[in-house]
Amino acid sequence: MSSSALLTRKIFMVKYCILILCLFNCSCKRESNTQITPPVVVSDTGFTNPLLSSGPDPWVVQKDTNYYFTHTTGINLVIYKTSKMSDLKNAVIKTIWSPPSSGAYSHDIWAPELHYLQNKWYMYFAADSGSNNSHRVFVLENDSADPMSDNWSLKGKVTDVSDKWAIDPSVFEYKNQLYMLWSGWPGNTNGEQDIYIAKMSDPLTISSDRVLISSPTYDWEKIGAPPTVNEGPEMLMNSKGNLFITYSASGCWTDNYCLGLLSLKENGDPMNTLDWNKTATPIFSTFAAGGAFSPGHNSFFKSRDGTEDWILYHANSTAGQGCGNSRSPRMQKFTWNIDGTPNFGSPVSINVTLKKPSGE
Repeated sequence: MSSSALLTRKIFMVKYCILILCLFNCSCKRESNTQITPPVVVSDTGFTNPLLSSGPDPWVVQKDTNYYFTHTTGINLVIYKTSKMSDLKNAVIKTIWSPPSSGAYSHDIWAPELHYLQNKWYMYFAADSGSNNSHRVFVLENDSADPMSDNWSLKGKVTDVSDKWAIDPSVFEYKNQLYMLWSGWPGNTNGEQDIYIAKMSDPLTISSDRVLISSPTYDWEKIGAPPTVNEGPEMLMNSKGNLFITYSASGCWTDNYCLGLLSLKENGDPMNTLDWNKTATPIFSTFAAGGAFSPGHNSFFKSRDGTEDWILYHANSTAGQGCGNSRSPRMQKFTWNIDGTPNFGSPVSINVTLKKPSGE
């Protein structure tokens, strides 16, 4: 090979090597600059029941983007504030009232309910003087926008003219009329608890006689007697405006505590006993395999986006736990039957992951 040919070949080889090195270098740079897409992390969309370890007689009301939850402590009145019911365990908690050491409302603070009525907050509850026979309904008022404020004041007793034993107050508006529901005795002795309704002229004042709308008549309402029990009445309305009242039946000290349902007939009068129809069987009862004994004393709420209906209730996790602090709050979505009545199904099992309310 001539010297000129050899030189040409060397030049070619050098250029070839430079080209290879450049290509290799570029390839490495491209590889090092490539953005690796991380795996998709699925957000936590579930929760489990119970929501808290204890919380008898659970109640919740929604205003704006917040839920306000309360329950029976027996010794005071508390409010939990949260934007997500599925995260109730991390709610902000505030004690808004503690009773005096003696007097008509000093003991056995039961079944509080928080309501926003006529631009004010009201907390209704039952209390006594140390003897169950003296149980009556009382109310606090707060004119602040935020119920977590310190602006609560006791307004006194709320009663009809009979002024008989009363617990489990609940207030609702229907066709521009305010009503109160409660569980009371027909007489002055502890033998039977019935569901009563009365009109209210304002959130502090009952303006009519009480009217009996349910008493324990079926066998499933009388377990654990005496006394026979109908208590914990709660209003529910479907999208067509049909009015229902759920209530708890039989003794809470039994495993047979359950929910019954009253339905107001079309265009019926809530103050007319004959306009209410009662289901012949319970609509929500113990599911032993799921750790849901004695489910009852419920309330209702809508999901954050308003598309789902949810029931909030208490239940015991094992048999024989009775009416104590073992009762824990649980929640589950419910649907509606073709006839417009609510369908709660069976209590869902504890410690099983459920989908959070829509919007959370």
